Amino acid sequence: MIPRTFNVLFFLKKSKTDPKGLSHLYCRITINGDQTEISLGRKWNSTEWNQKLGRTIGLKKEAKELNHYIDTILFKIYEAKRNALEVGIEITPESIKEILTGKVRHEKMILEIFKEHNQKVKELVGKDYAPLTLVRFRTSLEHTERFIKMKYGKDDLEVSKIDYDFINSYEHYFKAIRNCNQNTSAKYISNFRKVVNHCFKMGWIKRDPFLGFKMQKIEVKRNILTIEEIETLLNKTFSIPRLEHVKDTFLFCCFTGLAYVDVQKLKPEDIKIGIDGEDWIFTARQKTDVDTRIPLLPTAKQIIEKYKNSPESKISGKILPVPSNQKMNAYLKEIADICGIEKTLTTHLARHTFATTVTLSNGVPIETVSKLLGHKNIRTTQHYAKILDLKVSNDMSNLRSKLLK
Repeated sequence: MIPRTFNVLFFLKKSKTDPKGLSHLYCRITINGDQTEISLGRKWNSTEWNQKLGRTIGLKKEAKELNHYIDTILFKIYEAKRNALEVGIEITPESIKEILTGKVRHEKMILEIFKEHNQKVKELVGKDYAPLTLVRFRTSLEHTERFIKMKYGKDDLEVSKIDYDFINSYEHYFKAIRNCNQNTSAKYISNFRKVVNHCFKMGWIKRDPFLGFKMQKIEVKRNILTIEEIETLLNKTFSIPRLEHVKDTFLFCCFTGLAYVDVQKLKPEDIKIGIDGEDWIFTARQKTDVDTRIPLLPTAKQIIEKYKNSPESKISGKILPVPSNQKMNAYLKEIADICGIEKTLTTHLARHTFATTVTLSNGVPIETVSKLLGHKNIRTTQHYAKILDLKVSNDMSNLRSKLLK
């Protein structure tokens, strides 16, 4: 950005005068009201100095040489200003001084740091991070690159320029330009915040730019299947194999709480005898890498048994013949239409159904449900309980009975 004001003054500092009456020569650079002083390493007699012009008086050889030296310094100052503009360095008295004295510090760049962060995440996939986490950060990086290009016209931006205005504009970009909803915008900003927090902790940012910024997520009403809708699917048999496979996979998710990606990778060796002597699923959620142990309910066991010797399972080495996520969702829409279910069937909805209709509604404690779902924090599970009017009704009915007694 071109500064509003840019002034250079050469003067003799009389407070630094030697016994011979010679004062040190200084240069003062003032930009937008901020200033810095540079000692030029020369001395001159104040009686032979024109303060208004900032030059020596007289025709002596020494006077001409000093004036030439001052002109050279002035040229270098404006050259430093021009170079700073070209490379995108913020023009301040200190940045000009650093260029002149050869002490230019390497300014940390936000996208450069973001890429380094993503590389570290990539190296820790399967250890500290799930593959989807890396995808999420890469997408956030792409959005940040587009935003900086749009707002600043640059390929990268100095970390020191990340301030509250940047964050506000960043949020506006997601909502107004990318047409993202509140929750999606909050997720992208949260990803970026992790990188900014690292910069703040490293001391590359002097003030937390998120201070005072609020990212409020809107609670989304989650759809679930009722027990009647589950029974409709259980009682429906499709003559078309692809629909039958997808229906069974969906129901398996309803009775195990597993996400699509976790069902897709499930192998026979993941079924082991649990503490109660019954069959359990022993796996780790791909999203959070949390170890999950799920006792198999009768319906889930029946589905596993159904495909135990199927050609598809033998070829893939997996428990169920699970199609791609895109095909899965397309076939589920077809299944919902055939069964007269007016809800968008997805594996997410199946997982929500397990948490609500199958477990919480039947008196399974929320702590147990949280463990079965592989949640790291019970607060993640609590939003399922909010949508269960039936559970509230049952709990209050039990309370009434106790109070009447």
